[in-house]
Amino acid sequence: MGEGLRGAGGRSRAPTVIVVMGVSGSGKSTIGRSLAARLGWEYVEGDDFHPPRNIAKMRSGAPLGASDRRPWMDRLDAWIRSRLAEGRPGVLACSALKRDDRDRLAGDRADVAIVYLDGDRDLIARRMHARVGHFFDADLLDSQFRELEPPASDEDVLSVSVAGSPQVITDDIVAALTTSASDPPDPPHPSDPKGPATG
Repeated sequence: MGEGLRGAGGRSRAPTVIVVMGVSGSGKSTIGRSLAARLGWEYVEGDDFHPPRNIAKMRSGAPLGASDRRPWMDRLDAWIRSRLAEGRPGVLACSALKRDDRDRLAGDRADVAIVYLDGDRDLIARRMHARVGHFFDADLLDSQFRELEPPASDEDVLSVSVAGSPQVITDDIVAALTTSASDPPDPPHPSDPKGPATG
């Protein structure tokens, strides 16, 4: 049995869906599977939702444009909506490099959490080189970083460094998202005569 989540910092409820995002090679699949196993949730790969046309383009080395991503986002959004409607938690690994994509997948829904696996190009390149049986495509990695729109401060995105081991990264994510929704508010500061704000 997984440990589940009891609430999320800054959220009114625990997330039902966690979207793990980042560039190619950042560890989305590894961390997504690790999170799902820890929590006892279903795990899905965002790439499995691409329509055949997109898969053909990617195999040929052609980049995907906005018109290619739209039907892909439609499918991912439909999966998220179905999980929320049924109350069945899940973890989705998806690049979500553009802010528009993240807004589409999460928006202002408190029950969808986005986790950004943050790492610099050199670190991720070294890890991709070290993968047994993996062909490292420097051009692909560079194109991903060019396309990436890092989450802005006004986005409700949890950024986690990929410098640690998968176990450490998973621990960090669970620790950041796990909190008691019923925790009492912090006591007022002694210098604040009015105490906590109400209303």
